[in-house]
Amino acid sequence: MNEIVKGSAWARFWNRGLWWKALILAVGYLVLYEAAGFLMAPFVPLIGGPESTSYIVVLYVIPILLGCVILVVFGATVGWLRDLFARQSIRGGGWMWIAVVVVLAFNLLRFATIDYGKAGLGIVAAWMLAGLFIGLAEEVLTRGYVVRIMRDAGHSEIAVGLMSGATFALLHSVNLFTGQTFVATALQLLYTFFFGLCMYLALRVTGTIIAPILLHASTDPSIFLQSAYPADTPLAAFGSLGNIVVVFVGVVLLIVFIITHRRANRRVAVIG
Repeated sequence: MNEIVKGSAWARFWNRGLWWKALILAVGYLVLYEAAGFLMAPFVPLIGGPESTSYIVVLYVIPILLGCVILVVFGATVGWLRDLFARQSIRGGGWMWIAVVVVLAFNLLRFATIDYGKAGLGIVAAWMLAGLFIGLAEEVLTRGYVVRIMRDAGHSEIAVGLMSGATFALLHSVNLFTGQTFVATALQLLYTFFFGLCMYLALRVTGTIIAPILLHASTDPSIFLQSAYPADTPLAAFGSLGNIVVVFVGVVLLIVFIITHRRANRRVAVIG
């Protein structure tokens, strides 16, 4: 079966790494994901309001689940699924753990400052399920397939990390067409780029895509739930600053990444 996949014209196209294929893949996924969302439109009159479990399941869980299916099918057709969850051959420096610690710390802080009584078990469970599928789909796409394409194309790890963050931000640009203001969308793109960079660093330092999947899976539910059902505690206000901190830390880590990568290249050149 693997030989058949590797020999197909479709698989050969995707296995010849070229950076623009990462963009094509991201845009193609985005189009199919949005189409899956439109399929749910007839069910909107039958579900409750935005604060109902059915609303979250129909408009968030099901579309992103379909997105996961699309990405798994794609991976199967090009023969990438086995390598997707294998140990990474390119690892990272210890300083990259900062990205993991910062994201995880704010996720835990937000989870600790949610009014669970007000939210209710159904809402919490629905958002956790949505978060799991979001983390799986978006990390498989941007830290799995996009990273593979960029590495196969022979690009530097700086370019790989930047493209990974950029395609992740691209996935959120469509919010501009859903009524979100330009300023809000621009700020979201800024955050998602640096969050994506942090997830790339998590991939590097842990050596497995499972780490960014789980980090991402706990990020979205903690943000949505804590913003909608904040606990009456001073820590809640601090937890809400997580996105700003991620951007700031992301900027610093990007600078460190560029400096350390260039130093490593110079050492290799001197040795060579």
